[in-house]
Amino acid sequence: MGKVVIVDAITGEVTERAQTAAEKTQNDKDQAEAEAQAAALETKAQAKASALAKLGLTADEAAALFG
Repeated sequence: MGKVVIVDAITGEVTERAQTAAEKTQNDKDQAEAEAQAAALETKAQAKASALAKLGLTADEAAALFG
């Protein structure tokens, strides 16, 4: 399992400990969700670029037209 690092902002004290099973599970879930969101954004960007290419427009030209 990974480590959890806790830093006290006032005292500067640093505490390290092992992740609990629940923290590991949540971390894995959060990471998978972030990767899925990044993939969705990439797919959307590719679809937009493809549509602009079909119209013969650059991204700057589309922004100027549709602002």
